[in-house]
Amino acid sequence: MGRENHPPPSQTQTHKESWQGWWCSTRISLLSPFSPLLSLTSMASDSPITFRCRRKVCQPKGALHITASGEKKILMMGGTRFIGVLLARLLVKEGHQVTLFTRGKAAITQQLPGESDEDYAEFSSKVLHLKGDRKDFDFVKTSLTAEGFDVVYDINGREAVEVEPILDALPNLQQFIYCSSAGVYKKSDILPHCEIDEVDPKSRHKGKLETESLLDSRGVNWTSIRPVYIYGPLNYNPVEEWFFHRLKAGRPIPIPSSGIQITQLGHVKDLATAFLLVLGNEKASKQVFNISGEKYVTFDGLAKACAKAAGFPEPEIVHYNPKEFDFGKKKAFPFRDQHFFASIEKAKSVLGWKPEFSLVEGLADSYNLDFGRGTFRKEADFTTDDMILGKSLVSV
Repeated sequence: MGRENHPPPSQTQTHKESWQGWWCSTRISLLSPFSPLLSLTSMASDSPITFRCRRKVCQPKGALHITASGEKKILMMGGTRFIGVLLARLLVKEGHQVTLFTRGKAAITQQLPGESDEDYAEFSSKVLHLKGDRKDFDFVKTSLTAEGFDVVYDINGREAVEVEPILDALPNLQQFIYCSSAGVYKKSDILPHCEIDEVDPKSRHKGKLETESLLDSRGVNWTSIRPVYIYGPLNYNPVEEWFFHRLKAGRPIPIPSSGIQITQLGHVKDLATAFLLVLGNEKASKQVFNISGEKYVTFDGLAKACAKAAGFPEPEIVHYNPKEFDFGKKKAFPFRDQHFFASIEKAKSVLGWKPEFSLVEGLADSYNLDFGRGTFRKEADFTTDDMILGKSLVSV
């Protein structure tokens, strides 16, 4: 296992004591997704509701002062799919030396849809590779100690135990930037989720929470990014792809419950930009940032937005009660059946970050550079759809 240079071939809750003064001043209590009273129309007509956060920027005690000027020697854990392939390019363009740590099972570089041959050749000639398994802790310590890195971007870390050997090997690390998840927040009727909100230590993302706690306890200069749902070209999760498959096949789109559950998507390119902005940014020291799109959308609205972005007719939407079906291990819908969205005001205020893509623009970008070209990660599977459509429709 070793380091390679690849020429081009022929992806803890914000500690409240660390962010004193940041809080949500106006949020709303959302009704159950099954409630007929909750609709965007009724909310708009009865009393306009604003989702906003008050902001008071305070530097946490012990924040390290670092500078983004000059070339950084950067290690990226992962980096061969989705988020990582975009972020690595941004970092290389900024003049940093970027090394991807992967098992080497996937191509280290791949030309992106729409990327020029010249840009790809330049990136491929500069990005470096360190082959190994991050769960081989002895190798991680030995190889990272020998190389030495200024900054670590951990894109694929899931458990705190996987991060400890990295910190042990790099005692002089300037910054550890971590990809967490908004899925760490405890389910609540008061939304949007803000960085100071209560988290769920039993969530399936508890490993990410434990990693944030570890970083803070070790005294390193860390920054954690919590995306909501991510979409965009090369998405390996069936988010927009799930809708595109059904739209292309001309099938009705089955959506659980009322379809007015509110969610939020953020484009992968906007996420990569946020990851770049926290590098060397002392305002990001020991901070958590929610990153996603500017606006929220209902499940029904998302189906319609996907159709509009891809140039399909407005789809037929079929609502169903998921409690009336046993889908086994199959997943009938790609989103959690609840309201789930987060405030991005902190990132906008502190980092000066703002999403570039509106939802429809971002979905069009994803479709045109990926699914619309005939590429996708998972084959269409309409098994659960047929179960739903074959049963008498239930009004909800």
